[in-house]
Amino acid sequence: MKKVLVLAETRDGQLRNVSLEALAAAQVLAEGGEVVAALFGPDSGAHAATLGHHGAGTVYVADHAALAQYTPDAYVQALKQLIDHVSPDAVVLGHTAIGRDVAPRVAARLGYGLISDVTALEPGPVFTRPIYAGKAFQKRKFSDGMIMITIRPNNIPAAAADTGKTATVVPFDVEIKDLRSIVKEVVRKTSGKVDLSEAKIIVSGGRGVKSADGFKPLYELAEVLGAAVGASRGACDADYCDYSMQIGQTGKVVTPDLYIACGISGAIQHLAGMSNSKVIVAINKDPEAPIFQVADYGIVGDLFEVVPLLTAEFKKVLV
Repeated sequence: MKKVLVLAETRDGQLRNVSLEALAAAQVLAEGGEVVAALFGPDSGAHAATLGHHGAGTVYVADHAALAQYTPDAYVQALKQLIDHVSPDAVVLGHTAIGRDVAPRVAARLGYGLISDVTALEPGPVFTRPIYAGKAFQKRKFSDGMIMITIRPNNIPAAAADTGKTATVVPFDVEIKDLRSIVKEVVRKTSGKVDLSEAKIIVSGGRGVKSADGFKPLYELAEVLGAAVGASRGACDADYCDYSMQIGQTGKVVTPDLYIACGISGAIQHLAGMSNSKVIVAINKDPEAPIFQVADYGIVGDLFEVVPLLTAEFKKVLV
């Protein structure tokens, strides 16, 4: 019987879906044992019930004021203290900006191994993760000691909510000191109403959009589909959009159910960030564009003609 700790994340007061996916991974690792979760920050305890519905038996809430906004020092101190208190056999985090930052810091301080960017796990436990910009996958496992992993969003399905399950909420006092940085204000530029890293559908534009105004048809299509809007590095470098929208090896790595690439040639750096999407639709005037080699469906044509037609057809079905 094992005990597994999950660090749940919130954003703008909402529980991130990757936290529920992390609970599903934790249940596999626990092998029938205990799954506990942690929430950091004031008012975060409001999400304890949801974590309980998805498998957490105990939820530790650290509402220290220093955890209101993410800072590496504060989160590392809080997580390390919680691990010392709980003594878990495994720790699971989302492979998000926070998870990628916190996990290696804590692992280094505690002398643990870390397997990051996990896309699947099986009994053993054996963890699958992509390598070489998504061209291959490797299976890894720990020889001994505590397990620490980060999981890629949208790869491990979250368990269905069971409202009959409840979690025991335990306030956890942490000592935060010697902070080297303090967040006074967060100015966030986003790709739209939907979180790009967790979006089920993404409409993405490349240099083929030609200008910032060229993204307007993509936003219209995204609005109909309830999708997020992303971009290639080429579009960002050309100042067509903000870098917060960048998908690729040096941007966000996404795994949506549907990825619609508009005017994106398909450079390897971009493919590294989206090639594991479940269904890829490519729209490009160049029939030889590399994006068609990974696409499930390809449309050879002008995106400014094709995208409005798609929007009109989806409106008939969805609106």
